[in-house]
Amino acid sequence: MTAAEPSVPSPAPGPQPHPGAGRPAAVRAGVPGLQGSRDDVRGAVLTAVVLALLGLAAGLLWVWLAPRAQFTVTSTAGDVQVTGGGLVDPELFAGDDGVYVLLLGGLGLVAGLVGWLRRRRRGVVTLVGLAVGMLAASVTAWQLGALLGRGPSREQLTTVGTVVTTALDLNMLAALAVGPFCAVLVYVVATVLVSRDDLGRDDPGPLPGAHPEAQQGDGPRPEPAGQAGPAIRE
Repeated sequence: MTAAEPSVPSPAPGPQPHPGAGRPAAVRAGVPGLQGSRDDVRGAVLTAVVLALLGLAAGLLWVWLAPRAQFTVTSTAGDVQVTGGGLVDPELFAGDDGVYVLLLGGLGLVAGLVGWLRRRRRGVVTLVGLAVGMLAASVTAWQLGALLGRGPSREQLTTVGTVVTTALDLNMLAALAVGPFCAVLVYVVATVLVSRDDLGRDDPGPLPGAHPEAQQGDGPRPEPAGQAGPAIRE
């Protein structure tokens, strides 16, 4: 006869592993640059909107700082002469583009630096937001400057003695790319210089509802207390 099997206590219920415990640690923690991507998208949209509004200020500064020539209408046929005499500087219109490039390039440098200093939003999404925002700022400044600095009307050109001012506009549309280029350049250089794979982003903390053990590595875990091994038949 065989001896009666000793009664084995049922295993005590232990903590259930987190659903993501079986995945690699890099997947559970999130890929650097894509953590909190939904918040990053909202931040990038906000960045683009703010930069577009700053483009209005850049356009006003362009109207104020850009060199422009004044003429006096001398006949009803639209003939004009330089107010005060002399000739128009041939570099006048190149100076308009130069002031625009300096303003938008400076704004792009500042935008790229400020975007990088936002540690919790570092990544590809923020970089795209900076590029789109600076492009919007460049177009906004150009259109506002052209609107406020438009040339004389036909009525003004046919009124003798009227003083008119040359129109303000971009002669090289390639200047629109200066602002986005400067912003992206600052951000990319800072990314290259940083020594951390996660770009130095702040730790977003444990996943919602996750056990602290689930955020550890995938090594062996001790068995819950009270769990018995297999029954041994005598």
